[in-house]
Amino acid sequence: MRTTYRRLTAALALTPLLAGCFVSSEGGTGTEGGSGGRLRVALARPPVQALSPYSDDATLLGKLSVVEGLTALDKDGAAAPALATSWKQVNPTTWIFELRKATFQDGTPVTADAVVGALDHADAAKPKPRVLSDVTLTAKADDADTVTISTKAADPVLPLRLASPVLAILSAKAYHEDGTVSPIGTGTGPFKVTKLIGKSKATLDRYDGYWGGKAKAPGIDVTWIADGTARAGALRSGDVDIAEWIPTSQAKLLDVKTRHEVPSVRTDSLILNTGDGMFTDPALRAAAREAVDASALVDSVFGGYADPAQGLFGPAVPWAVGKRVDVTGRAKAATPAQVRSRTKGKVVRLAAYTNRAELPEAATVLQQQLEQAGFTVKQDVREYTQMEADLLAGKYDALVMSRVVLLDTGDAVAYLASDYTSNGVYNIARLKDPKVDQAVKSAAVEGDVTRRQQKTMAAEAQILRTDAVVPLVHEKVVQGIATDVEGVLLDPRERSLIDVDTHLK
Repeated sequence: MRTTYRRLTAALALTPLLAGCFVSSEGGTGTEGGSGGRLRVALARPPVQALSPYSDDATLLGKLSVVEGLTALDKDGAAAPALATSWKQVNPTTWIFELRKATFQDGTPVTADAVVGALDHADAAKPKPRVLSDVTLTAKADDADTVTISTKAADPVLPLRLASPVLAILSAKAYHEDGTVSPIGTGTGPFKVTKLIGKSKATLDRYDGYWGGKAKAPGIDVTWIADGTARAGALRSGDVDIAEWIPTSQAKLLDVKTRHEVPSVRTDSLILNTGDGMFTDPALRAAAREAVDASALVDSVFGGYADPAQGLFGPAVPWAVGKRVDVTGRAKAATPAQVRSRTKGKVVRLAAYTNRAELPEAATVLQQQLEQAGFTVKQDVREYTQMEADLLAGKYDALVMSRVVLLDTGDAVAYLASDYTSNGVYNIARLKDPKVDQAVKSAAVEGDVTRRQQKTMAAEAQILRTDAVVPLVHEKVVQGIATDVEGVLLDPRERSLIDVDTHLK
C-alpha cells in the first residue's frame, strides 16, 4: 500500500508522530463495484437525527465528504485551509478568516453572511453541540469574503475546533424554522446527499461544482448495516465495496487483500453512573474497578485487535505515554461481602450497544467479573440510538462504551470536557467533581502545546481518581475494502473515509 495525505479530508488531529496513518488501498482484482462506478458503502451506525450536523451524524457527513468547515486538519494535526484560505489571530479572543470562492450544493455562493448564519445556528442549537460545550462563538461579517470570530474567553484551539463537521458551513436553506437542520443538497463537499431513506439507505451524487475539482467517483450508495457480521458478509459476497468496522471475530475471515488494520484513538471503557444508584458510593466504584481484568478481553473478545488500556489515551496518542500522571487519592474498594451488604440485592443495570459487535461480548465478561466481586448484574443490550436518551438521563448504572478520545477538535481536552466535567454535554458518568472541573479548565486555557498536553494528563489522573470510568482496551480498527477500490482513507480518528480521490479502478 502507499501512504497518502489529503489535507482537506484529514480527520481529527493526532500528534505529528501519527503522520502517515491515512492509507489508501491498492491491490489486485475484486468485485465489479457499483453501477457506473458508484461506490457501495456499508456503514455501521445509522443516522440519529436525519443526518443533522448537530448530532453524531456529523461524523457520517465528514466520512462521506458532504460538508466542510472553515478549516480542515493536515497530516500533522495542524489547522489547514478549507472554506477559509487563511486566518490570523488579532488578540486572545479574536480571529479573522478570509474565505475562498466556493458554492454550496444548491448553487448559492459561500459568503461571509452565510458563514455567520451557519455558526450562529450551531451556537444556538439545543442541546449545544459537544464541540461548543466549552466555548461561545460570536461571528461577524466584515465584508463578503471576511469573517471575524470572537470567543467569550481565549480559545487556543479555535482553528482546530472549526474543522469539526459539527461546525460545517451549510447554505441558508439547511436551517428550518422548527430548529431542524438538513444537509441534503446544502453542503459544500464533493458529494451531495440527494436521498435519505430513514435509517437504512442514502444516495449521494457527485457535486460537479466543488471548488476542489470533480470527485473521481460519480456517487456513493450508502447502506447502514448495524450487524458487523452482516457487514463483513456483504463485502465478501461483493454486495458492497467498502465495509467499515469489521468485527474482530470476522476479520480473519476476510481475504488478506481486503482486510486493513488501522491504529485507533478509540478507547473502550466501563462507565459508572456516579449521579444516581449504587455507584454514587465511591467504595463500590472502586470495587468495580478492581474487579475488572481488561487483559481478559484482548484475545477472548477482540481477537488480538486491541491493547490493554493504560488510561483514557492509548498508543495512538503517543505523547500521552511519557506524560502520564500517577493516579492517587482513590477510594478504598469494598470487599465482596461489603458489596453484597451495601447493594442489598439491588441489580447493576449494565448497558452495551450492538453497533460494535465486541461490546456485548465484553459486557458478558465484565458481568462475570463484577459478580465475582459481589455485584448482581443484568445486561441491557440494544442498538445505540435506542438507548442514547436513557444513557444521558442516567437510567443505567454502568455502560460498556467505545469512545474516540480525539473526537471533535483533535484536542483531547474537548473530550474530557464533554464527558467528565459537571456541565459536560456527554457526561454519561454524571460526574460532578470540582477537582476534575478545575483540572480540565486549566488544560483548556493553556496555549502552549507541551504544557497543554501535560495538563491534559493531569486532568486524566483526576478523572481516573474518581473511578467514574474504568478504561478497558485501546482498539485497533479493521476496515474492509474490495481490491478494485482505490483511495480509501484509513483514519485512526474515524472521521474520514471517502474523498475526491476514492474510486473504483
